Amino acid sequence: MTSDTRAGYVALVGRPNVGKSTLLNRLAGEKLSIVTAKEQTTRERVTGILTTETTQMIFVDTPGLLEPRYLLQRSMLGEALMALADADVVLLILDATQGKATRPAGEALERLTARRPDLLVAVNKIDVADARAVSELARWAEEVFHVVAHRISADRGDGVSELQSALEARLPESPFYYPADDIAVQPVRFFVAELVRETIFEAYEQEVPYSTVVRVEEFRESDDPLYIRATIYVERDSQKGILIGRGGTAIRMLGQASREKIEAFLGRSVYLDLWVKPLAGWRRKKAALKRLGYSLPQD
Repeated sequence: MTSDTRAGYVALVGRPNVGKSTLLNRLAGEKLSIVTAKEQTTRERVTGILTTETTQMIFVDTPGLLEPRYLLQRSMLGEALMALADADVVLLILDATQGKATRPAGEALERLTARRPDLLVAVNKIDVADARAVSELARWAEEVFHVVAHRISADRGDGVSELQSALEARLPESPFYYPADDIAVQPVRFFVAELVRETIFEAYEQEVPYSTVVRVEEFRESDDPLYIRATIYVERDSQKGILIGRGGTAIRMLGQASREKIEAFLGRSVYLDLWVKPLAGWRRKKAALKRLGYSLPQD
């Protein structure tokens, strides 16, 4: 007996800053994953759902396949590799503007090769990349994985509908996993925290964005405007001073920009109450990562 519908998990994987989050947002039709020009913006798996009459794709946006330098990055790599192993279909995204640097290597390449029967490849950013670089990456993908790479622009949408059709065809026959009107798996609090963190990445330079993590401590839906209290954790007192600014000017600007994004996402008025607290060296400490809800890498 076969099902009239197809459903399954599609892992979006690739090195940092190749356009995984942009593609998730494009496919899901909603801004679910934060997007900035800086690398390593995505730290945890973000799941978006696209349901049509006959198919349901659960897209899993993953942290970049990187060479970890500290504990948080080990956690991020672990999240990506776990999603790669668990998915029904794997989509490797390559950035044609990065050239050879966009090719996965080491353990990541081994894991991808092992998933070859369920693997598709997309060469992204064809709208801004050199045509020769696009062709070279497509040729590399065919030699290594024996697949014909899709050439896309996640930003403009070029080639995305054809890619979506190819992904749908790879899904297993199955009933839907989620109600047809669901667009995400994570709770609203998760996306609120991510929008604040995206604004930090846009507003601050160098190490400050990478040293911050945002957690929503209070979310009072019955209030009008909706009351949200969020804490921005930093690694050092000096970073707290930078985020707050002289006389609180910086934190007010950050709060206003974040609030506007959250209101657009939720479709209602919001009172955003931001706090900044130091949590010394949290990116490198197991206890701190556990407290903040990150998955701990296996030793």
